[in-house]
Amino acid sequence: MITFLVSIVLLILGYIVYGRFVEKVFGVQENRKTPAYTLYDGVDYVPMGEKRNALIQLLNIAGVGPIFDPILGALYGPVAFLWIVIGCIFAGAVHDYLTGMISIRNRGAHLPELAGKFLGKAMKHVINAFTVLLLLLVGTVFVTAPAALIHSLASNWLSLSVIIGAIFLYYVIATMLPIDKIIGRVYPVLGALLLISAVGIGVSLIVTGAPIPELSLTNMHPEELPIFPLLFLTITCGALSGFHATQSPIISRTLKHEKQGRQVFYGMMIAEGIIAMIWAAAAMSLFHGTELHEIIQNGGPAAVVSEVAMRTLGAIGGTLAVIGVIVLPITSGDTAFRSCRMIIADYIRVAQKKVTHRLWIALPLFVISFVLTQIDFSLLWRYFSWANQSTAVLALWVGTMYLYLARKNYFIALVPAVFMTMVTLTYILNAEIGFGLPLQMAYVVGAMGTVFVIFLFYFAARAKQKQPFSVDDGLDRLDRAV
Repeated sequence: MITFLVSIVLLILGYIVYGRFVEKVFGVQENRKTPAYTLYDGVDYVPMGEKRNALIQLLNIAGVGPIFDPILGALYGPVAFLWIVIGCIFAGAVHDYLTGMISIRNRGAHLPELAGKFLGKAMKHVINAFTVLLLLLVGTVFVTAPAALIHSLASNWLSLSVIIGAIFLYYVIATMLPIDKIIGRVYPVLGALLLISAVGIGVSLIVTGAPIPELSLTNMHPEELPIFPLLFLTITCGALSGFHATQSPIISRTLKHEKQGRQVFYGMMIAEGIIAMIWAAAAMSLFHGTELHEIIQNGGPAAVVSEVAMRTLGAIGGTLAVIGVIVLPITSGDTAFRSCRMIIADYIRVAQKKVTHRLWIALPLFVISFVLTQIDFSLLWRYFSWANQSTAVLALWVGTMYLYLARKNYFIALVPAVFMTMVTLTYILNAEIGFGLPLQMAYVVGAMGTVFVIFLFYFAARAKQKQPFSVDDGLDRLDRAV
C-alpha cells in the first residue's frame, strides 16, 4: 500500500514541480495568439475553455489504454509501478506537452508536418503514411471491440453488423461536425466519469486495505517475458504513448492561450498516469499473478475490469464499468478518424471549412476501415505496440530538435527519446514479428542502432543550426479560405 500511495503523491508532485519546469523551459507566451483565433474556421480551429479542453484531451488520449495496459502490465509485478511513475512524469507528460505546444507554435500542425519541418522533408512523407496507418488501425479496432461487447450485452439479439454500422455512422457524424458540437459537449462529461470511476476504485482499495504489493524489481510475469523491452511496450497509455502525438494537435487548435498547455497536455497525462496506477494496483491486489493471467487469457482485460469493479464498487459500479469499456474506445475511435482526416487535409493542403472537403477525405477512410473489419487484420495489429511507441520516439526527437534549435534545455526530451529508441529497436530486433534475434544480441545491436540515431540527430541539428530557420510559425500557411 505504501508504494501505491507514494506513487500517487509522486505523480501529483511531478505535475506541480517538473511540469512547471518543463513549462519554463519551453517558455510560454501568454499574450501570443493561438491558432484557435488566428486560423479560426468554426470546424477544427475553435476556441474552447480550459476545463473543457482538459477533459476532452483526457478522453482523447485515454480510451481503454490506461485501464487495459496497466492490467496487462500488472503481470510483471510491482516493477510496473516504477515505469508508470517515471515514464509518465519524465517521458509521457513531456511528450504530450511538447507535441501540443510545438503544434500551437506552428499553426496547429500535426506530427507529420512537424517531423517534416524539424527532421527533414523525407520524414514528413514517411511519418504521414505511418501515422495514417496507425490511426486506421486504432479506429478499426475501436469499432470491432465495443461492437462485440454490445453484441454480447444485448444477448446476441441485435445483429453485430447493425451495431458496427451504427458505430460507423456515429464516427462519420463526429468526424465531420465541428469539434464543439459533439466532442466539445459530450467528452467533458465522459472524461469526468472516467476520473470519478477510477478515484472510486482507488478509494475503495485504500479504505478496504487491499493487499497492494510493495515495490520489487523482481520479474513476476507467469511466462517470464523480459521486462526490457516488453514492459515499455505493454504499458503505453499511462506512461508514454505515441498515439497521444496524434491527439494533442487536435486540442492545440482549440486552446485560448498558451498558459493552458500545462494543465491540458502535461496535466492530463499525469491524470492518465494516476488512473493507470489505480488499475494496476487493483489487478495486483485482487488477483494472484497466475489467477490474473488465467482471467486475461480467458476473457481479456475487459474481464478483469468487470471483476475489479464488481468487487470494489458493487453491482452498479460493475455495470457502469462495462458500459465504460464500451464507451471509452468509441471516444478514442472517433478522434482517431478525426485526427486522420486533419492529417491528410494538411498533407494535401485542403481547407476543412467546407463540409464537402471534409466528406471526400473522411469517407474513403471509413470505407478502408470497414473493409478491415471484414478481414483478419491481426497480423497488422501485432505491430501496433511497436508502431505506437515508434511514433512516440519520433515525437520526442521532434521535441528535442525544437528545443535544441531554440537553444533551450533539450535534455528533457533527449533522455526519454534515447531510452525509447533503445526500447523500440531492441523489441523489433528480438520479436518474432521482427528480426527474431536472440535477446542478448538484440540488446547489443539495439544499443549500436541507438548510438547511430544520436549521431544522425547531432549532424542534422548542426546542419539546421547553420541555416536560416524559425522554430515557430515556419510552416507554409495552409489555405483556410472557404
